[in-house]
Amino acid sequence: MAGNDEIRATAQGTAPVPLSVLDLVTVGAGFTATDALRTSVKIAKLAENRGFNRYWVAEHHSMPGVASSSPAVILAHLAAHTERIRLGSGGVMLPNHAPLVIAEQFGTLEAMAPGRIDLGLGRAPGTDGATAAALRRTDRLNEGADDFPQQLAELTRFLDDDFPDGHPYARIHAVPGPVQATSPGGVQSPHRPPVWLLGSSGFSARLAGVLGLPFAFAHHFSAQNTVPALDLYRESFKPSAVLSSPYALIGVSALAADEESEARRQVLAAALNMVRLRTGRPGLVPTPEEAERYEFSPMEREFVDSWNSNVIHGTADEVRAGLDDLQKRTGADELMLTANAHTAEIRLRSYELVADAYGLPRA
Repeated sequence: MAGNDEIRATAQGTAPVPLSVLDLVTVGAGFTATDALRTSVKIAKLAENRGFNRYWVAEHHSMPGVASSSPAVILAHLAAHTERIRLGSGGVMLPNHAPLVIAEQFGTLEAMAPGRIDLGLGRAPGTDGATAAALRRTDRLNEGADDFPQQLAELTRFLDDDFPDGHPYARIHAVPGPVQATSPGGVQSPHRPPVWLLGSSGFSARLAGVLGLPFAFAHHFSAQNTVPALDLYRESFKPSAVLSSPYALIGVSALAADEESEARRQVLAAALNMVRLRTGRPGLVPTPEEAERYEFSPMEREFVDSWNSNVIHGTADEVRAGLDDLQKRTGADELMLTANAHTAEIRLRSYELVADAYGLPRA
């Protein structure tokens, strides 16, 4: 079973806590999914070379501007191009999948990159209701969310290969996995992917606390719930074999640029993308020029202003100050940054600027 050493990390440079990366594999107008995936490799390499702690990929579906529908496939690709950085899902949406399938996929990833894989799990569909129904082959979507604790328990038993005698799944094994150590000549792997719970409300916060698991909160799209959810997690926490004390990271939208005006332009384009997504018109991430020409309605402008108020953006010094303040306000143990912009160059430059601002080491 995974322990503290695979979850807790040490801050690098002058950063207040460890810094990590959340990748949505965004696709900008004029680019392809191939371009986006190549960008992910570049960012993962940069993150590894500059001392970021982990690199997670988030599961989304039926969104033209987000090419991360298959986290396990992308993580295998990233594992082949990196050597040290932790890789994981931020997250896999558990109700969309059979627990055995996830255990097999992440057992395979662990075999590919021993000691570097995180399994972050969420209970939302990561898409709209119709797409969720197509994924789950049912229109009773609430059942999947309501069954999340049971699905989590089943997945954990597959990962640990410890169903009790008499259980219907006692003779079923996730391979690669611990069962291989009990076969003649078998050797037990010292690692298994640590499970994280993800959330944007109190449900997963409480469950993570009760189970003594690490918790990741989606501050980047549910900022008003961040502090209450983290408080609930800490209040609910019970020490476990995984963690002796709470460990919480938060996902943060952060974009640094050489000029404050450029950061504003990029953030506006990302906000227009969200406007279209929230109004049922998902598409590719627009260019800043298109966003500047777009005539926002009063309601859309209100949404943009509200959305961008939670995006830390500007020069490197401004972003560093914003991240420092956010960490102090929330007490987060780790900050996971997601830089949403139209082009690869802007995203890469943002992570480089943040690394420089905190004096993160170069490999």
